[in-house]
Amino acid sequence: MTARLDYKWNLRELMARQGMFQTTHLRPQLAERGIALSDSQVYRLVVDKPERLSVKTLVALIDILGCTMEELIEPVAAAQPQRKRAAAAADGVGVGEFRPKRAKIVTDRA
Repeated sequence: MTARLDYKWNLRELMARQGMFQTTHLRPQLAERGIALSDSQVYRLVVDKPERLSVKTLVALIDILGCTMEELIEPVAAAQPQRKRAAAAADGVGVGEFRPKRAKIVTDRA
């Protein structure tokens, strides 16, 4: 079985090393390099791990931060998902104990 890969996005750390502690500091520098992003797009780029990124934006970030691609994007092994059934069986606790009981309908016909 092949190992699944993930990556660590180090943009926030690299910005902090350059003395940029707010996402608004990045937007004008990106604009100087022809990358037009809104404030919310820059915020998501810094705070979240991007799933899609243009090569031009990547190159601009590397130029702004004076770093290498390996410093910005660090490959890591993905965590293996835990199997819920195996964990529940190992504990000896199943769902059956926690299922609700059916209500009994009682009719009073007097």
